[in-house]
Amino acid sequence: MRTLWLTKMLGTSLSIAAFFPIYFWIMQATAYRAAPVPVTGLDAWLGVQQWAIVPYASLWLYVSLPAAFAANRQALLTYASGALVMVVTAMFVYWMWPTYVDATGIDWSQYPLMQFLKSSDAGGNAFPSLHVAFALFAARVLHSQLASIQAPGWTRWFNGAWCLAVVYATLATRQHVLLDVAGGMVTGWVAVHWVAGAHKLLRAGLDEDSAAQPSSSAANRTRAR
Repeated sequence: MRTLWLTKMLGTSLSIAAFFPIYFWIMQATAYRAAPVPVTGLDAWLGVQQWAIVPYASLWLYVSLPAAFAANRQALLTYASGALVMVVTAMFVYWMWPTYVDATGIDWSQYPLMQFLKSSDAGGNAFPSLHVAFALFAARVLHSQLASIQAPGWTRWFNGAWCLAVVYATLATRQHVLLDVAGGMVTGWVAVHWVAGAHKLLRAGLDEDSAAQPSSSAANRTRAR
């Protein structure tokens, strides 16, 4: 965590700060043509659960951890590129096919802990759920980081449980419905594969450099003789 700590802190803070104005601007600009996402039987069965606001809000800490744990600049940039892929993908969908969650019939005055969330986020930009996408993406990167340092098994179980809690909270707060979650899972999957591809390219480049160095050293010794 001490590696590039200032870059990580400022980069994470500025990225989140830059995200919200764009997110809410698109929501407001497309509100007049937004369509409700269909509600499934599972959504109706789950209902609203006020305690879910805690894991829902914890996402912003959760997504900061992979950046904080990045071992070097390349790992940090790779994680940031995956996050950018998700944001660009979701913003494109939000603009082209705007959606919102229809919460008609829910008396939000009965859920005081959720008043701030409902007053600041009207449930637009619903499909795909970026909350779900970021949770899955962060979980996958954290899993790799924990495995790389041979962290105790319970840390990986805790990582998975945290991810599931965030995903569940998107439904239990009625910020999203099941179809939004499915869209978020696809968006997160795209980012995971993007990062996996970038990591393979990086490793291939490092392997080529490592292979070239002995040859260069041998050539230098030959010229010296």
